[in-house]
Amino acid sequence: MQWIAPQNKDAAVQSLEKNLWSAADQFRANSGLKAQEYSGPILGLIFLRFAEVRFAQQRAKLESAGSSSRRGSRVDEPAAYHADNVLYLTPESRFDYLLKLPEAANIGAKVNAAMREVEKHNPPLAGVLPKTYNLFTGTLLKELLKKISEIPATLDFDAFGRIYEYFLGEFAMSEGQGGGEFYTPASIVRLLAQVIEPFHGRILDPACGSGGMFVQSARFVAEHHKNPAAELSICGVEKTDETGRLARLNLAVHALEGDIRHGGNINSYYDDPHAAVGAFDFVLANPPFNVNAVDKERIKDMVGPGRRYPFGLPRTDNANYLWIQLFYSALNATGRAGFVMANSASDARSSELDIRRQLIEANAVDAMVAVGPNMFYTVTLPCTLWFLDRGKANTKRAGTVLFIDARHIYRQVDRAHRDWTGAQIGFIANLVRLYRGEAPDLTLGGEETAAKLKEVFGKKPRYADVPGLCKAATLTEIEAQGWSLNPGRYVGVAPGEDVSDEDFKEQLEELNEELETLNARARELEATIAANVAGILET
Repeated sequence: MQWIAPQNKDAAVQSLEKNLWSAADQFRANSGLKAQEYSGPILGLIFLRFAEVRFAQQRAKLESAGSSSRRGSRVDEPAAYHADNVLYLTPESRFDYLLKLPEAANIGAKVNAAMREVEKHNPPLAGVLPKTYNLFTGTLLKELLKKISEIPATLDFDAFGRIYEYFLGEFAMSEGQGGGEFYTPASIVRLLAQVIEPFHGRILDPACGSGGMFVQSARFVAEHHKNPAAELSICGVEKTDETGRLARLNLAVHALEGDIRHGGNINSYYDDPHAAVGAFDFVLANPPFNVNAVDKERIKDMVGPGRRYPFGLPRTDNANYLWIQLFYSALNATGRAGFVMANSASDARSSELDIRRQLIEANAVDAMVAVGPNMFYTVTLPCTLWFLDRGKANTKRAGTVLFIDARHIYRQVDRAHRDWTGAQIGFIANLVRLYRGEAPDLTLGGEETAAKLKEVFGKKPRYADVPGLCKAATLTEIEAQGWSLNPGRYVGVAPGEDVSDEDFKEQLEELNEELETLNARARELEATIAANVAGILET
């Protein structure tokens, strides 16, 4: 199935984003710093602008309430702001105060002091905010403050969040592959959240990067008219200290709090700071793909039923199936997980195949979604979205796995990048809901999603296999395919559709990977046989 949507972005917000990014680029050019050195300070100032808008709104409410209250005004009580998940800002830590400073006032030192004040009165942000503004000239900071002040205070909060996400994405692109490790495009994260439906409960991301998974989970809750701060308990792990601080900042921008463990010696392969086994309702993650050199000696005592690696350790030097088991083992009896994974994991052989077979036979794999290339900022490779559901074994869909080929559903953002529209995300998520026997949820996508569901699944949409789009395969069919979880093996091609050059390239890559795996196994067997023969001849 092919559905290529036209680009249709809010023109006003898009113009504002580009103007702000132009200022950020000027900041880089005139400071002589690398992206990772100037991105933090810029995001810190944008954060302060957002924080002041919410602070001013809360202050106005408190002033109004104070005029009619016997106990008097609470406008200067930090607790009155914290109660509604709003940051308290002293006069010297407010964006407008910094904006009005003359260039001769040592603006860098004043901004550093403002950041310390914010942390002092808002303990969850302790040690999070950047304090390197003394590296920049007063002229440069003044220009940047003026540019960020152009973000209108009347802009709705979701638009504020989108601007912040836009900057995260732009910095990811400018920082190259390293940046891509901590930023997942919002449309992919939004689909993950739509499918696992994190309405209420504990949510974990053991490779949380800048916290985008938590932000989109909160957006899902808010779109269903509930308070994310009250409904979600957020836990994350991030081994890079700087990125972990960015995650905490991102949560604060969106009025969220979470327990983010980062930096030091924390590493999700070896450490379990949240005592995660069986403890979470939801897991969302985009782990680093194909990591090698994990010290398996350090995790050998975490293997076995009821532990972090319940299905065993892969013999190959690749961490993909360590991550997959960490996600699975963190879920409680009805927990759901959604995560991004390299395509190669769907067909990996040898010991990884055995782990995958156990996962499938445990009835934990709910759905697999093939995603086309160019969806990520820093890599062009396609990927696969995995969805686990520990509660599936007690449903009518036990014994089946839903496969979706979404490689030809996208919006072409520019020549090099694609994403999904809200309607496209809504369509894919509702395809999964139909498979689960649930009614469609049109909160995201609305009438456009509804029309597409009727076009594909009938006037009263009910799930059915659609060649080229989706297939609910039985465990017998999956076993016949060597326990593969590659959607392309099951979905097929729609009648009248030709296999595209892109599809052919992907199929060729898969076959080549399989050939390389078989050749490697053949070499291992050859070496083993040679060693055995040599041993026999020596006796």
